Amino acid sequence: MKDVYTGKPCAEMLEYLLRRRSAKAVDMIAPGPDKGQMKQMLSAAMRVPDHGKTAPFYFLVFEGEARDRVAAIIAEAYGRNNPDDKPKKAIEAGEKFMQAPTVVAVIYRARKAKHPLWEQIMSVGAACQNLLLAANALGFAAQWLSRWYAYDEHVRAGLGLDGRDVVAGFIHLGTPPKKPEAERDRPDYDVLVTYWDGPSDIKKGDDAYDREKFSLPELGYNIQG
Repeated sequence: MKDVYTGKPCAEMLEYLLRRRSAKAVDMIAPGPDKGQMKQMLSAAMRVPDHGKTAPFYFLVFEGEARDRVAAIIAEAYGRNNPDDKPKKAIEAGEKFMQAPTVVAVIYRARKAKHPLWEQIMSVGAACQNLLLAANALGFAAQWLSRWYAYDEHVRAGLGLDGRDVVAGFIHLGTPPKKPEAERDRPDYDVLVTYWDGPSDIKKGDDAYDREKFSLPELGYNIQG
């Protein structure tokens, strides 16, 4: 039986977590991961905290001609939504899906459970992050995107999704570009961390990070119990 790690010092892993960043899908080049590497990545993605062992996710892998078919579905959806735009715009919308050699759709599938649905959603987010980390550990670039078509009903139907499915993200995978990505601004530790000693003077980051508008996807179901 292999050892299960619940706490193993690894300075290299910590250094990586402190320095990791995504690469732009448009800059990725071939090849993408092979099936063996993909199995490793997705196995790591599934090894996340999961209250109730519900496995509230599944994965769709798009390679080769499958990417073309999805791009066509996206282009058709764009044309339906924007009938006055030039056809070129629809084609370009579909082509964005094909920027990386491989795309993985991580789908949140709500499961029947006594635990809150929110906990299932957080588990899916952890699966996306584990997939990014596993891809990088195997030497691949990765970017987590959603874009408008993650929420478009025509695209969702074309992918085979139903009312219990939510696209948590499209993970774009490929060989890293020759030019490394520049660093970007990161969250400020000093405005987000409080060593709690009571309900007052909690640093919630409102001054630095609050936005006027925000939203969450509508989850039109409740299957608990």
